Amino acid sequence: MNEHILIVDDEKEIADLLEVYLRNDGYRVHKFYNGTDALQCIDSTRLDLAILDLMLPDIDGFQLCQKIREKYFFPIIMLTAKVEAGDKIMGLTMGADDYITKPFNSLEVVARVKTQLRRYTRYNNVQNVEAVPAKEYDIKGLLINKDMHKCWLFGQEISLTPIEFALLWYLCEHQGKVVSSEELFEAVWAEKYLDNNNTVMAHIGRLREKLKEPVKNPKFIKTVWGVGYTIE
Repeated sequence: MNEHILIVDDEKEIADLLEVYLRNDGYRVHKFYNGTDALQCIDSTRLDLAILDLMLPDIDGFQLCQKIREKYFFPIIMLTAKVEAGDKIMGLTMGADDYITKPFNSLEVVARVKTQLRRYTRYNNVQNVEAVPAKEYDIKGLLINKDMHKCWLFGQEISLTPIEFALLWYLCEHQGKVVSSEELFEAVWAEKYLDNNNTVMAHIGRLREKLKEPVKNPKFIKTVWGVGYTIE
């Protein structure tokens, strides 16, 4: 493994422990105890995944996540001692891909890292684009191309994370059908859906923001209450 993993946590014991586990698994680790130093690394190093603590001494994890998402699409895992659902939803809305509550098992974190990297590679691996006919949907000014892994709204390119792209592509593939949150989660995250899982809702909310969707009458992604989501 040559993947570069960023760890940002002001609790030295936790950061050091994660570093040991990840290095033992073959990852290259860049470890920082504050957000300011981490930002310098982000702009100078090709990273494959970031693990961010929510509570940092200078820039909090939400702000750091938001700054990363302004330029980069690699997976982000949030670490926090907070357990409130609102914090989890905010983190996911800011662009995080996963959320782990402290205290945690370090082996679980490594397993989550592997899962996120597999997804990132799966949805971001574009090869032989010119040799393969384009696969795309054009829906009312929304154009999405799977081979190029790009999306445009009325001719203007929209930056989507791999998860956001996968969600939108799945809905477009099932245009005209109502897709449940359970189906979306299991198709995109490749994990068993659990009750009261707000992950899909948070990512749909972020996706709607990028599509400039009005809250009350969205043009593209519509909610069918009690059932799921659809693109007509």
